[in-house]
Amino acid sequence: MSNDILSFSSDNKSDNKSDNQSDKKGLVTSEQTREDQVADIVSLRPTSFDEYVGQQAAVETLKIAIQAAKMRDEPLDHILLHGPPGLGKTTVSHIIANEMGKELTITSGPTLEKGGDLVGILTNMGEGDILFIDEIHRIPKIVEEFLYPAMEDFAVDFIFDKGIHARSHRYRLKQFVLVGATTRVGLLSAPLRDRFGIFRTLDFYSVEELVVIIKRSAKILGTPISDRGAQELAKRSRGTPRVANRLLKRVRDFSQVRSSGEVTQTSVGAALALEGIDNLGLTRLDRSYLKTIIDFYNGGPVGIEAISATLQEETDTLVDVVEPFLLKIGLALRTSSGRRASEKAYHHLKITLGPGISNGQKNNK
Repeated sequence: MSNDILSFSSDNKSDNKSDNQSDKKGLVTSEQTREDQVADIVSLRPTSFDEYVGQQAAVETLKIAIQAAKMRDEPLDHILLHGPPGLGKTTVSHIIANEMGKELTITSGPTLEKGGDLVGILTNMGEGDILFIDEIHRIPKIVEEFLYPAMEDFAVDFIFDKGIHARSHRYRLKQFVLVGATTRVGLLSAPLRDRFGIFRTLDFYSVEELVVIIKRSAKILGTPISDRGAQELAKRSRGTPRVANRLLKRVRDFSQVRSSGEVTQTSVGAALALEGIDNLGLTRLDRSYLKTIIDFYNGGPVGIEAISATLQEETDTLVDVVEPFLLKIGLALRTSSGRRASEKAYHHLKITLGPGISNGQKNNK
């Protein structure tokens, strides 16, 4: 039995030795291993303003500010970016950090529930580092109070004890840069809005700009795409790069499974028909929004709360996601008395205009 034990022990040591040798060999081998074949997460975000497409006025302003800050060797002014979702506000913050060579910290308004949440982030910021707060209009008032001295004096005030024993202590912060992003700039308080040195609005993209973005994304994803395919996809992307990139991935899947693998005008049309997206880029929710105004409220005017209740959708979703594009292309009208469906909406949905609707809408323009 002892011989068997010794034999097993020596065999086990031999196996462990060979395993260790193979592990060591795997660490230094020049041959490609399985770990080398694991793909990194593919990011479609541009990393510099040279790669960034569109928003020429905003980009030019930021490039000048960044170059001037580098020449003076000082941090940027605080920046406020405003515009509908998906137009590149987060991407711009990444580019600013890359161009300045600083660290980027990302958070959002709803996650900052207490003043301590914000103070914990600010005290860890380095000189010139970038703090990006998405949906900054949703920051609670108590947290916003901490931002005022932080943005203006680069300090936060702590109160110790209570009553007659209360003491105040000011903690000095490194000179950071706040980049705020909002879809509803009107909800920002005046004291917070006035503390931003640079304020830029991002607008919807043209079809030509989206074609460039789509072709760049397709190249990164390794997806062949025709010129007509890119053009068709751009027309249905609601003027929004985020939507264009999302739809590109869906069309890529469809083309690989149901077609030759190349994204063409035909495959774009077939793939997006399955997604419920029409030739103007309207989704099922967009069309339901317009049909609700037409069918339930005779074309309007109607309040947003009534539309929200009828559709069983959040008001914020309609205001931030649905309405901006419909207003941009003229399918919906926002008047002092409420929302209306335009003549163009009736034609697009192939609904016959009722008597007086055309005149009523023309009078409201």
